[in-house]
Amino acid sequence: MAYQVLPRLPPLPAMVNALWKRLLQIPLLCILAGLTTGDTGPLASTNGVYDSSTTPNTLPWNTYNYCNAPHVNAKHYLRPSDHPDANLVYINAVIRHHKRTPDNLYPRENELNAIHWDCTDFKQYSYGGGGAHIFHETASPPWHPFLSQIWNGTCDEGQLTKGGLEDAIQHGQDFWAVYHHALRFLTSVNERDIFVRTSTETRTFEVASGMLVGMDPGMSTKTFPVTTQPSPIDSIPPSYPCPKADAIRTAFQSIPAWTDHLYANAELKARLDATLGTTGLAAWASWYDHFFDTFSSRTCHGHPLPCNSTGACVSEADAAKVFAIGDFEYNYIWNAAENATRYSQLDFGVFMLELAQNFKLFRSGHEPYKLRFYVGHDGTMIRLAALLGIGKREPLRWPALGSEIVMEVWESKNKERFVRILHEGTPIQGLEWRSLDDFIAALDAQVPGPESILVQCGSN
Repeated sequence: MAYQVLPRLPPLPAMVNALWKRLLQIPLLCILAGLTTGDTGPLASTNGVYDSSTTPNTLPWNTYNYCNAPHVNAKHYLRPSDHPDANLVYINAVIRHHKRTPDNLYPRENELNAIHWDCTDFKQYSYGGGGAHIFHETASPPWHPFLSQIWNGTCDEGQLTKGGLEDAIQHGQDFWAVYHHALRFLTSVNERDIFVRTSTETRTFEVASGMLVGMDPGMSTKTFPVTTQPSPIDSIPPSYPCPKADAIRTAFQSIPAWTDHLYANAELKARLDATLGTTGLAAWASWYDHFFDTFSSRTCHGHPLPCNSTGACVSEADAAKVFAIGDFEYNYIWNAAENATRYSQLDFGVFMLELAQNFKLFRSGHEPYKLRFYVGHDGTMIRLAALLGIGKREPLRWPALGSEIVMEVWESKNKERFVRILHEGTPIQGLEWRSLDDFIAALDAQVPGPESILVQCGSN
């Protein structure tokens, strides 16, 4: 993906200027760190789109769009130009789910929503094989003693919305336009050729179903298996325990390279706390993840930013600062901090092991599938991007909704096999043509050894 070059900052106060100088010494962080204390633009600009699933036609097609990431599509897809006679022979693809309601709640959530969250336009089916085809509806009764802790409406927290399902269907249509219509690689949506795995979160199942219908509208009346792992050890989020990884993260979030940005944005934090009632809550103080989620979930659905009962509102300028801080934090934690690679290897090594096994199975001629397709979360995508080396050339940003990484295997006329990685629909320079053997070795290198990950995590 082509990341945008951010503008230079105006003169800064002495304390912030000192922070800026320190951050300049940290590889890859300087651009994102600068935005955390500088002025930001509107919610749809060359720096990114945060207010619609549709990128304005005045911006490049592959502009970062948090609401709906760029992905492979027939209009912009390019075959490997230096290898016109090569044939596509295998794919592993990983995406983040599409847009949803906020996954984090303010203490007085009900007060802070001018618009109800309505999910009655999207039936949430959940039933056992052989049982009635039931669907569940969320209701927030006005008499409930704890109503202040949730919004009015018919949506649960972290629930895929109709807009998210529609984006997933379009994503599936675009994916099929490339890998079926253009390349004739996939012939039909069937269980023999396509393997789908998701996390255990309902929204990832639903995105998988939308993708499949986008590939073949006839799938809306058919069944298709989706594989999950047991939730306590699922490698997609990831959710398996790894105390050693936790200790590494705690260490690199305890030094000035991390804590200085919290001090530098203290006024912003105080302003948000006063408006949103989050003062003194540890989960809202250690990083800006929760603010990022609650703001972007609203703006991506056309909801206003939160306003409290006194009329105080979160401004677009403050939301844009939070989005920039979020980019800085995600890049630091999973890509640029000292020991970030070791941290990700430990807490995402099981998924990298799965990818390595997939490609080894293909190399041996025993892979039964043409496509292995995974639906995960932002944490899935940032770890995968970092460990594949996508963040070595430019800072990584918070993985957008629908974020996509595709690993293609191409075979030349003389039967040599090469791997090309596309991120958000664009081939990654330096990762666009490497031998299959080298790629497998690179995957293996991200799996901690020689002891098992279980032992190294300290979880046994």
